[in-house]
Amino acid sequence: MGQDDYPYQPYGAPYGQQPPPSYGYGYPPPQPRNDPNVSGIVSLVLNLLSIVSCCNVLGIAGAVLAGLSLRGGQDPAKVRTLTRSSWVVMVAGFAAMALLFVYLGVTGEFDD
Repeated sequence: MGQDDYPYQPYGAPYGQQPPPSYGYGYPPPQPRNDPNVSGIVSLVLNLLSIVSCCNVLGIAGAVLAGLSLRGGQDPAKVRTLTRSSWVVMVAGFAAMALLFVYLGVTGEFDD
């Protein structure tokens, strides 16, 4: 089967060699993004650091939520919710520690 077997087509390639059809007018649909979840990674590192350095007990829950957000898969809403929750838990832990130190300072526990 050579080039001479196909009938002459002045406006395109022979039938078996035509490009695939496009999606119509406009741009093709966007490709799914596989970018790393940078906010989840930073949240995980800071939560683990807060556990070690500040004895922040809520950092454990934040680290678990950040780890789950990294394993969230293809559902961006779930990943975003888990990442935001890990940030909120970390900030709540730091706020609780700050309030504890203010309370201990006001009551005179540091006056030794």
